[in-house]
Amino acid sequence: MAQIVLFHSVYGLRPAVSAAAERLRAAGHVVHTPDLYEGRAFDDIEAGTAYQEEIGNDELLRRAVGAVAPLLSSGPAAEEGLVYAGFSLGGALAQNLALADERARGLLLLHGTSDIREDAQTGIPVQLHVAEPDPFESEDWLNAWYLLMSRAGADVEVHRYRGAGHLYTDPELPDYDAEAAERTWSAALDFLTELDG
Repeated sequence: MAQIVLFHSVYGLRPAVSAAAERLRAAGHVVHTPDLYEGRAFDDIEAGTAYQEEIGNDELLRRAVGAVAPLLSSGPAAEEGLVYAGFSLGGALAQNLALADERARGLLLLHGTSDIREDAQTGIPVQLHVAEPDPFESEDWLNAWYLLMSRAGADVEVHRYRGAGHLYTDPELPDYDAEAAERTWSAALDFLTELDG
């Protein structure tokens, strides 16, 4: 059983995030889903991106740190460490927090990555799921990301889904790809099981 913090995408805490959390809970994991938008959620990327920009990336990161801090101060996550996970923008936030947390158990990235400092050091297992091609995660970017993450010491596993849209795990968005979504969750659950092993 993993203690997981799952961050939402630029769309906010949509039903797909809650459904993903329930799927992970049904497999025996404890899942926390912080609402970094404080109750706001969006149906189109333009509105979500505008709200993200209004808040600002620094404030979003501050909110993410604030959501995780109580989990790391006491209870099972404080003892066992957290698995950080997120969708797109939430994946970028999850990556930043995981690389800063020396007790992190793993990193599950769905549709998104973030910059990696040249001096980053980590030994965590990382699993990335991304469309191929993805308008927000270019081939060159992903190659550089993989090299830097591997150089940092992470055990990286990348799953690509040809023909899927960017946020293909959300059934209510045009990007949705049912087959790719099921393959993603199957691999993600295997990844989380291996973390417990």
